[in-house]
Amino acid sequence: MSNIIAILNQKGGVGKTTTAINLGSYLAKAGKKILVVDFDPQGNATSGLGLAKEAAETTSYDILFRPGEIATAIVETEVPNLNIIPTNAGLAAAEVELVNKPERELLLRKAIAGLDYDYILIDCPPALGLLTVNALSAANALLIPVQAEYYALEGLSQLLSVMQRVRQGLNTSLELMGVVVTMYDSRTSLSEQVYSELKKHFGDKLFKTIIPRNVRLAEAPSYGKPVSEHDKWSKGARAYKQLAKEVMNRG
Repeated sequence: MSNIIAILNQKGGVGKTTTAINLGSYLAKAGKKILVVDFDPQGNATSGLGLAKEAAETTSYDILFRPGEIATAIVETEVPNLNIIPTNAGLAAAEVELVNKPERELLLRKAIAGLDYDYILIDCPPALGLLTVNALSAANALLIPVQAEYYALEGLSQLLSVMQRVRQGLNTSLELMGVVVTMYDSRTSLSEQVYSELKKHFGDKLFKTIIPRNVRLAEAPSYGKPVSEHDKWSKGARAYKQLAKEVMNRG
């Protein structure tokens, strides 16, 4: 049975897609069979793994409405053991089109059921709509990236409340895997304050690994590569390699 992790924060720009891509890459390099599901209409995970968004023939939009096509939706990447279901802006229409569908919250779960992967990572949109509820209904774990900045805790209680409602009504196996601090700047006291505040709130659910603000990490998507292929010796690369180890231990 796959370990299905929804990577989610309704705030944009917190390193959600960066985490999906690079965590997936290092899990794959550890010998795990990995599938990234790009479930964000922006399609950044798709382009970040070297695929042209508009060239994708079958996307995560298609598998919601035609789950039998999932085999044709899965694309190999340049990283061995790492596959992706790509997406593009067309996925945004699903929010409206799903409204009148029977069991609309469970369509992603049905589409990926039975896939043979060690880990399936769902890169969620930065919102708490029907696409996100589909991701949470399909997952057995939630990973929340949180940027080390002033408003870090804002909105987290709402996100955890949505998770709790999904647990009660749709998916009793959903658990909080953990919170990971991203874009940490060791030169500022603010980053340390945010980490301490998160530690106070989440305790052991806060990953020990801290993802630093790192130029190599930021520029890797422009090359269509995870940081493991762009600069494996950078601080960002070493951090995601360590995060992958933590995830495997928790999984």
